[in-house]
Amino acid sequence: MDATIREITIDEFETWPKESYTLIDVREEQDFLTGKMPDAMRVDLVDIADKNHVIPKDKKVVLYCKYGELSLAAADNLADQGYEAYSLQGGYGKWVLRQIQRDLDSEQRREDIEKSLRKKFKRNIYGMFVKAICDYNLVEEGDKIAVCISGGKDSMLMAKLFQELKRHNKLPFEVVYLCMDPGYNEANRKIIERNAELMGIPLTIFETNIFDSVYNIPKSPCYVCARMRRGYLYKEAQKLGCNKIALGHHFDDVIETILMGMLYAGQYEAMMPKLHSTNFPGMELIRPLYLVHEAEIKHWRDYNHLNFIQCACHFTATCSTCHTDGQTSSKRLETKHLIEKLKETNPYVERNIFSAMENISLNKILGFKRQHVKHSFLEWYDNENDLKIGVLTEDEIHMEDEKRKAQELQKEKARIDSMPKSEQARKNAEENRKNANFRK
Repeated sequence: MDATIREITIDEFETWPKESYTLIDVREEQDFLTGKMPDAMRVDLVDIADKNHVIPKDKKVVLYCKYGELSLAAADNLADQGYEAYSLQGGYGKWVLRQIQRDLDSEQRREDIEKSLRKKFKRNIYGMFVKAICDYNLVEEGDKIAVCISGGKDSMLMAKLFQELKRHNKLPFEVVYLCMDPGYNEANRKIIERNAELMGIPLTIFETNIFDSVYNIPKSPCYVCARMRRGYLYKEAQKLGCNKIALGHHFDDVIETILMGMLYAGQYEAMMPKLHSTNFPGMELIRPLYLVHEAEIKHWRDYNHLNFIQCACHFTATCSTCHTDGQTSSKRLETKHLIEKLKETNPYVERNIFSAMENISLNKILGFKRQHVKHSFLEWYDNENDLKIGVLTEDEIHMEDEKRKAQELQKEKARIDSMPKSEQARKNAEENRKNANFRK
């Protein structure tokens, strides 16, 4: 069987009965987790080459990668092992474009996607989006925000949430949906544009050559690429009159970044919900998905049968996902697996990691950095009042006590509000009885 026969077009593939073939995804694990063809199973390319796999021989085998190149080599390997194997021409990218194009022909699709945010995902996605905006004061009157679209599930969801916020919120602010093309290949560029069209997101696209610029950088190209992308986004947003850029980092990104800093860099740094730009005066970065869990985002994506790009690097078909903090997917995926393992014995581990950012005891740390200057606990050990740590005046103690009581009341109210109605009614009745007894 020669190479031309071993390739199969999507049109041909869709005529085959599902029971006649086994569908194999040979992309990186992170790409597979981000989105896959229905019923596909993932097998590593190395395992295929080393014959370390359990692909059944009783059916034809159809393999796909990102763009249909690596899967062709894998099909050759399987053919040598006695399989009737085929590579999907154009790969996952071409299949995704086909799905989106079909969706564009359906007027109901956009309405269903928007309705899902108002109904099914109102509490866990839209509600948490609004909570982050309110809790961290991310959107203010008169803001003009550049919502930065990378083409992935997170940024596309963020754009739809801002549209919902604009539709229902009375706070006057402006939004620009800004998409940078750092050198996407044609397939990725089309996927972003078609998804935006499908979801009703009016993109403002500008082009750079960042991917070409970092191609030959031997050390930390992902970090350099991330810094360059961030700078270009600030610069373009400022040109458009924006004072803020919004990025699509979610809850899982936040806790994974904390652990990655501790495990791989020996530092404790939180991914903050908002930051002042150091190089672009007057500009801020905000993260409105700060409290939204990635599992909910994936649920929204799969519920609406949406497909997005993952790694967009055009110069290699084997590139793993490059995250916007400059970390490659390998370390982030390793940290993600670690958290999943910890959750097997402690289901609250994610919440506890997040809460640790808000519960740092300053008189129980060895040191900290301020303006890049390191300080040791020995500086205030003999006189803790130097940093107002542990030793307070009577007025300060009173203020702290009042603040603590207010926070406890707020937590109790939030707990009661989250109860089922019947349980909440019982709680209110109990409080009324206590008040009645107190008055007696």
